[in-house]
Amino acid sequence: MYSTNNPITGIKTTEDINNLHKGAVILTTILQDLKNLTITGKNCLYLNDWVADQITRHGAKASYKEPEVNFPGVICISVNDALVHGVPHDYVLQDGDKVSYDLTITYGTMHIDSAFTMIIGEPTAIQKRLLAKTEEALYAGIKQAISGNQIRDISRAIERVLSEANLGIVREYVGHGIGSRMHMPPSIPNYVCPDRDSDYILQVGDTICIEPMAVLGKERTFVGDDGWTVYMKDGSLPAHFEHTVLITESGNEILTKWIK
Repeated sequence: MYSTNNPITGIKTTEDINNLHKGAVILTTILQDLKNLTITGKNCLYLNDWVADQITRHGAKASYKEPEVNFPGVICISVNDALVHGVPHDYVLQDGDKVSYDLTITYGTMHIDSAFTMIIGEPTAIQKRLLAKTEEALYAGIKQAISGNQIRDISRAIERVLSEANLGIVREYVGHGIGSRMHMPPSIPNYVCPDRDSDYILQVGDTICIEPMAVLGKERTFVGDDGWTVYMKDGSLPAHFEHTVLITESGNEILTKWIK
């Protein structure tokens, strides 16, 4: 592999790159198994504890439990009108519920981050469309994540897919760089904006998290009483998909791509 001396997403050694790959396999394995475990009647606290056990079993650490984060759980579980940062509560999942999982783990000194949204049971046509278009936007953004492109190229691709689908685009929460810390520059909005990082030119060795968030209603949010869970103000249904992407000499690699 290679090393990089990029000051934005951090200096990475060959060992760091290897740890990113190993951590990504652990994370995707946990998320894939978690999806199969997520059925009607499962308690969110049980699912959080199951993930905690899996992280330990695989020799990784829960990034959300680091002192600078101090999240109440090891995974964000955002149900129905909750968008992101959902604190695992004593709630039993019901048929028709929307669930978004967002998990970050640490392997070695490297952080890996990924998220997906699913419906318990059989989704409605509009739910299918929301999830499909949000995930389509993710891959449209990833296609633009190549050396020499700017962050705004990613943002423009995501915005185009979501706008054409007439979905609301959440603007208060964005993608980010990742590596030795969970959240690093550059910020990666899901729409084109004059953000200071928008003109950043991607380089080989960058690791970034691309994570479109779309909603069937309006994009305004608020933080709930637990101080973490982000809800849609109008109570509409949101979706969230995320991958950690490594910029390579030949294009990019989706580190957290599912392997089953």
